[in-house]
Amino acid sequence: MVKILKKRLKDQRGLTLIELLAVIVILGIIAAIAIPSIGNIIAKSEFDASKADAVQIYNAANLYLSSEGSAAHGTYSSSTATDTDLLQYLEISDDNLETWSVTIAASGITVTASSTDTGFGVEDANLEEINEKKFGE
Repeated sequence: MVKILKKRLKDQRGLTLIELLAVIVILGIIAAIAIPSIGNIIAKSEFDASKADAVQIYNAANLYLSSEGSAAHGTYSSSTATDTDLLQYLEISDDNLETWSVTIAASGITVTASSTDTGFGVEDANLEEINEKKFGE
C-alpha cells in the first residue's frame, strides 16, 4: 500500500504551458467583460446619488417653507432659497452637485441642479420631474 502511494506521489506532474495559457486567456476574456460593466455600475450609482441630493434639496425647501409659515395654506411667496437658508435642513456630506438653486414661486418649488461629474442635471424641475430623470438622458 505504501509503495503504491509513493509511486503515485512520484508520478505527479505540473501544468503544461498550453493549460497555463488557456487559463490566462479565459481570465482575460472575463476581465474584458467585467471591467466595463463595473464602470457602468459605478457611473449609475454616482448619478443616483446626485439625483438623491436634488430630491433632498427639494425636501429641504419644503421644510424651510414650513418653518417659515408661508406654506401653511399652500401659498408661496416668490423668492429664491439660498444654500444658507437650506443648510440646516440638508445632510449632503460631499459636493455631488456643484451648482444648485431653489426657486419658490406661486406655482410651487423648483430645483435647478447640475453635476458635471455624474451627468445629472435638471432645470426648474419639481419633485416629479427630478424623480423621472433617468441615467443616460
